[in-house]
Amino acid sequence: MTPTRTRRHRRHPPVGEDEPGPAPPAAGVDAPLERLWHELRSGPEGLDERDAARRLQVQGPNALPVRGGPSWPRALAHQLVHPLALLLWAAAGLALVAGTPVLAAAVVIVIALNAALAFWQEQHAERAVAALEAYLPAGARVLRGGVAREVPASEIVTGDVVLLAEGAAVPADGRLVAGTVELDMSALTGESIPAPRRAGPHPPGPVLEAPDLVFRGTTCTSGSARAVVTGTGAHTEIGRIAALTGHVGHHESPLEQQVRRVAWLITAVAVGVGAAFLPIGLAAGLSFSAALVFAIGLLVANVPEGLLPTITLALAAGVRSLARHGAVVRRLSAVETLGSTTVICTDKTGTLTENRMSPQAFWAPATGRGDPTRDAGAAPALARVAQRCSDADLPDPARGRGSGDPTELALLALAAAAGLDTRAEARSRRRVALHAFDPVLRLMSTVDETPDGPAVHTKGAVEAVLARCTRLRRAAGAVPLGADERDEVLAVAEGLAAEGLRVLALATRPATAADARAPRADVEAGLVLEGLVGLFDRPRDSVAPAITRCHAAGISVHVVTGDHPATAGAVARAVGIGADGLRVVTGVELAALRDDDLDALLGAGDEIVFARVAPEDKLRIVEALEHLGEVVAVTGDGVNDAPALRRADIGIAMGASGTDVAREAATMVLTDDDFATIERAVAAGRRVYDDVRKFVVYIFAHAVPEVVPFLLFALSGGSIPLGLTVLQILAIDLGTETLPALALGREPAEPGLMDRPPRPRSEGLVRPRMLWRAWGLLGITSAVLTTGAFLLVLLRAGWTPGAPTGPGSALHPAYLEATTATFVGIVACQIGTAFAARTEHASLRSVGLGTNPLLWWGIAFEVLVTAAVVYLPVGQQVVGTAPLDAPTVALLLCCAPLVWGVDELDRWRRRRSPTTPDRRTT
Repeated sequence: MTPTRTRRHRRHPPVGEDEPGPAPPAAGVDAPLERLWHELRSGPEGLDERDAARRLQVQGPNALPVRGGPSWPRALAHQLVHPLALLLWAAAGLALVAGTPVLAAAVVIVIALNAALAFWQEQHAERAVAALEAYLPAGARVLRGGVAREVPASEIVTGDVVLLAEGAAVPADGRLVAGTVELDMSALTGESIPAPRRAGPHPPGPVLEAPDLVFRGTTCTSGSARAVVTGTGAHTEIGRIAALTGHVGHHESPLEQQVRRVAWLITAVAVGVGAAFLPIGLAAGLSFSAALVFAIGLLVANVPEGLLPTITLALAAGVRSLARHGAVVRRLSAVETLGSTTVICTDKTGTLTENRMSPQAFWAPATGRGDPTRDAGAAPALARVAQRCSDADLPDPARGRGSGDPTELALLALAAAAGLDTRAEARSRRRVALHAFDPVLRLMSTVDETPDGPAVHTKGAVEAVLARCTRLRRAAGAVPLGADERDEVLAVAEGLAAEGLRVLALATRPATAADARAPRADVEAGLVLEGLVGLFDRPRDSVAPAITRCHAAGISVHVVTGDHPATAGAVARAVGIGADGLRVVTGVELAALRDDDLDALLGAGDEIVFARVAPEDKLRIVEALEHLGEVVAVTGDGVNDAPALRRADIGIAMGASGTDVAREAATMVLTDDDFATIERAVAAGRRVYDDVRKFVVYIFAHAVPEVVPFLLFALSGGSIPLGLTVLQILAIDLGTETLPALALGREPAEPGLMDRPPRPRSEGLVRPRMLWRAWGLLGITSAVLTTGAFLLVLLRAGWTPGAPTGPGSALHPAYLEATTATFVGIVACQIGTAFAARTEHASLRSVGLGTNPLLWWGIAFEVLVTAAVVYLPVGQQVVGTAPLDAPTVALLLCCAPLVWGVDELDRWRRRRSPTTPDRRTT
């Protein structure tokens, strides 16, 4: 929404009371700058550390107020009305109609307990996702005592001097005191066109339109400037809007939507089966009450109570696991999408390489090639451009990286080797004008005062700088730049790029007074080429193995970079991209391709290096890949990468070197900027999705042995007594099944996880093979074993079909033992199913018995609950069980290895089969 504009010179009570008021602008924000400094008790060099600490204690952190009451009542109520809970409510109603209030009360208790467990798990998942913000603390560059340093945005106070640069988020409301920037103010005004802001006198007019004010929640799209902070936290424009904004509702991920559809399917099946078999029971001679109990049993047996919360918790656990490995995922849905990624479009600098530039070589037309560590003094004009045309800060060459862009730090190292002053404050005092780096022009220029008079200093891509040069510097002075000289420069640049170096051209010219305010195109014209600098950015050691694993997983990797084609191609080959064929396409060639030609190029199967491309070209590449049906992950770090990051299935921003704009647009943020982290994230996404399927198989498998006793009872007209009571089913589904299912959600990756092709986009959560395995293999095996145990106990006591087994009959004690044997047998089959479900293809031995300790704890809990239900008098009275003798228990314990063994043999058969549907290749 567009906020109402506030009047200045007014004081307002703090936001957070009954009615939020407009943000109070600082007193005197429209006053002359000298008066503003006086009122804020600050100055151009910012605050000192002690003063800033005192103000932070008084003003509080620079954070938006949290409004609104707790949302837990709504979340808890939601757990009582989801499809599976509604099914249980229907079962409780049927129990009342059947005249069994004890059963109805038991079902209601199960609903309440399951809702409480699901609520706890959902809250745990929400806290896990919310805690991820700690992995990416928002920071800002401020002047403290005249020294630039990074501080958390929450520690900024009024009077701080903030350094704004392209891609940075404005951390607080303030007034510009130096420089010019363009701001994306769409969060405040809804306008998508960047608004120019320039330091100068404050004119009258609306606050949001003031040309010298900046606001929290906006982002700097170009330029650089300094601003003094006039408002923090709730006392900002965005703070006022936040106070008026309600909470944001939860958006289900595609996986959660699939699971909800599965829940409705289960509901429909359960209701349909119960309704269909109710007349069958009546026709077989059952009373209406007995037939209703039979229908209730079918309903309860078909409800996997823990399905929805278990999936939510598994996704949240996957998100936390990714964060610990350097990948902060902002949405649960990203975990699912990562597992089906088919193409990765990656940047080069900082992702494939270490982003630690060092000057490796330079070339000057006057002196030829030189070594920056030994010969920097031989090209003084080249070193002066490297010194002036920079926004980085390397106060002491011995300290290492300093702060700022790695490319500029490397150029400053060249200047320092030539003995020049590289301090940022010394540069800024002599700077007259700045034209920040433009990723489309691939240039940066400054106008500076020098001992020889004002001069323009320009650096950028070789082709871009060379196109704006008319002369080059020889030993005798500047000479015209003809065709032969251009060919010479380009040949040198090609040679340096072929060595894997990033090549920059540096140029200069004398400036005039008009250049201080002249358009950029006029400033960057008529330049004198001073030479070239080759910077080396070593490939990360972890990238080549990660690329190999991506190829094994059926994932293609394309490089999209603004770097030189030869440099980008050399780095790509060094890390293994394009091992089966690498194509290099320049931005000029890409622009000449029609959309269908680009589709054909990307669909040919070769991995491609797109070099010298503009950021908007990345969006076109992503759109073409998605048009071909690919699931695309794309990396980016700049402001202009935001459209591609938003459009991609998985937008991946750089956390260490990326801009705030890119991080906000991305689905995932790499805290270490390492490509290997992307590969690990894809593997984690596949693992989480596989784990979801594992406990779906585990939960579905138990429906068959729970339903079969009711079917035998109904189809025999009561001649075969009911082999399992409804209360025993509830004890299984709620007491013994839940923890092992949760443990399967934390199962480690199955061997060969990254050796199979990506999951098709159209593939649903539940596949026919899973249903066959759960219901047809594991379920039927468990039903045969448990039904056999039930009949064996009855026959051993002398039972014959139709003999009475109700209370007061001679066979009633034996009947209680028989139903208890069914109950214990299902629990034993659950244990076997849990071990079988740990892998879908591989053998259990390849996974290892002890690699999931949570499963062992879950099984231990399962055994303890079963023992309590069978042997404690309270459990016997509530659930209707009887103690079992040792031979019967020993026999039932054999169910676990038998169920697991049947599934292990089936997986062994499928592994030996030359072609199986689950092992298809691309």
